[in-house]
Amino acid sequence: MRIFHESHGMDQTQQLSDYIDQSNRIVAITGAGISIAGGGMTYWQMARSNRRTGVTPGYGDNYNSFLPTYLDNMFSYQPSFAHYALADLENEGKLIGIITTNVDCMHTLAGSKNVAEIQGSVQVNCCSQCGRHYDGYEIWKQDELPLCEACGGTILPWPLYSHIGLWDEDVNKAREWISKADLILTIGTRGNYGGVYWNYRKDDAIVVQINPGRTGFDQVAVLNIREESDDVFRKLKERREKNG
Repeated sequence: MRIFHESHGMDQTQQLSDYIDQSNRIVAITGAGISIAGGGMTYWQMARSNRRTGVTPGYGDNYNSFLPTYLDNMFSYQPSFAHYALADLENEGKLIGIITTNVDCMHTLAGSKNVAEIQGSVQVNCCSQCGRHYDGYEIWKQDELPLCEACGGTILPWPLYSHIGLWDEDVNKAREWISKADLILTIGTRGNYGGVYWNYRKDDAIVVQINPGRTGFDQVAVLNIREESDDVFRKLKERREKNG
């Protein structure tokens, strides 16, 4: 069992830097918190902001509510510093994959190649009538609702099409990556999705959490950094550049 650390009196940036330097198979787990700095909103922030207008946020069966509450917000912001930092770690050969519940494609836009979007994303789209796939987020960057070229049916992003179901292809990637990880970074996410992928991790994998609030990862992390992810990764970049 790993020891719970807050490490307020210690240099947490140096600790994180050391863990990264000593690791060659890092997996990052991200949630909505990583997108906030770039202008994104969490589900609950969207719920509060839209409650005044009477629009119900989320996926569910309401296609018309999904568009204004999620897609319009998504394309108004950019990847955060932390998104780009993870892409850099992948380019260094340190990071083997990112597991995320986010559907906003920001990891892809930041340049990451190995991303497991376990609930799918707006990069995975299906016709509601014939099931034909239309993959790629570009389909949503238009004024009109996309319709299927084959049958004229409404095209839905996977989270809406599946009622927030799992995207099995990426779940399998997540399980493979986390089973190999020697360092797991949880960033801006509250839960571990137990049997979906978390239980496939190695017992000796080191867990570091970056999140200003307390979460389900608190008791398994050897280091809990209670800061926003962009602030942490900016300091980490400065530290690693200074150390050469």
